Amino acid sequence: METYYALNQFPLNSWGQIVYIKESAKMRRRLWDLGFTNGAAIKALYVSPSGNPKAYLIRGSVIALRNEDAGAIIISPKEKGSTSWD
Repeated sequence: METYYALNQFPLNSWGQIVYIKESAKMRRRLWDLGFTNGAAIKALYVSPSGNPKAYLIRGSVIALRNEDAGAIIISPKEKGSTSWD
């Protein structure tokens, strides 16, 4: 059984794969437009000194999200280069 995390709880420098975005997310459509789609690889890169926002690497771009918005993105941890990538 796989473990799922909200993106805002994912450890820095870890790779994951987006499973889904909660329907209740205020920015759901905007997140899709930015490339946060099911199956996309994502890495937690940086955190601001205050802890909010955090920056993520997705589809070759670095995008900062507030913790509130990142909490609506559900991911499963993966290893970069793993054969389990879909």
